[in-house]
Amino acid sequence: MTDEIDYVKRSQYRFSVVKSLDNDVKMPSQIARDTEIFQNHISNVLRQLREHEIIECINPEVRKGRLYRLTDKGEKVSEYFNEG
Repeated sequence: MTDEIDYVKRSQYRFSVVKSLDNDVKMPSQIARDTEIFQNHISNVLRQLREHEIIECINPEVRKGRLYRLTDKGEKVSEYFNEG
């Protein structure tokens, strides 16, 4: 778990996205508004976090309006940040 925590901490964008998804399901546009990060950066960060199994897309079959949430691993990473 330490590797995932360090991975998220090394990027302010990844950290912000994980915090935005804490106990929530959101579309990329909502995450971009919440974090004040440009949409194209959000797409890259979502891909990175998916590759590390920290987030998941719950409706990958749709082209527009995809929804993302934290995985169990992502919830544990988020809990670590909430404790600190």
